Amino acid sequence: MAAPAVESFAVAALRSVMVRVRQAAERSGARAENVRVVAVSKTKPVSLIRDVYDAGHRRFGENYAQEFVEKAPQLPEDIEWHFVGHLQSNKAKMLLSAVPNLAMVEGVDNEKIANHLDRAVSSLGRNPLKVLVQVNTSGEVSKSGVEPANCLELVKYVKSRCPNLEFSGLMTIGMPDYTSTPANFKVMFFSQCQGMKMNHLVHCEV
Repeated sequence: MAAPAVESFAVAALRSVMVRVRQAAERSGARAENVRVVAVSKTKPVSLIRDVYDAGHRRFGENYAQEFVEKAPQLPEDIEWHFVGHLQSNKAKMLLSAVPNLAMVEGVDNEKIANHLDRAVSSLGRNPLKVLVQVNTSGEVSKSGVEPANCLELVKYVKSRCPNLEFSGLMTIGMPDYTSTPANFKVMFFSQCQGMKMNHLVHCEV
């Protein structure tokens, strides 16, 4: 009897988030429909993801490659999957093979993983894969991401040397203390302004 209550709470939480997104968009003058919310479902059971899916949500993210490849085949094919965070290069092809509806990798932080993803996409004959370059804006050694000073160089590498990848923006994970987060995002904004044209600018918070 406990499981349905947990799933109902997840749906209610999603609806609350979507309301806050609309309100934030209105305050900033943006169009709410242009804001894309990815529900990160790591460690959550397939039944809970299905519950949120049945409520109308279609974008989900996973952090752990092995868990991802086990869960994705059990869920509808029209889900837009995102891999969020650091991906080991030796798992790139496995992930792309097991999750054909993987829409984006949010966590390219070095040339090695970019090359592995590029070759995997080519060998599988699938459409170009959207990627976000992860920037370590907080300087924490526990977090992945390219140093802000090297961000533009990595972006140029992805755009010029990885024809099977579609550079779609930057992502970061702010510090846990929310009061410090705006400083992290200011670093992201500065990086964005260094001659980069992008479709997405993604801010992730812990």
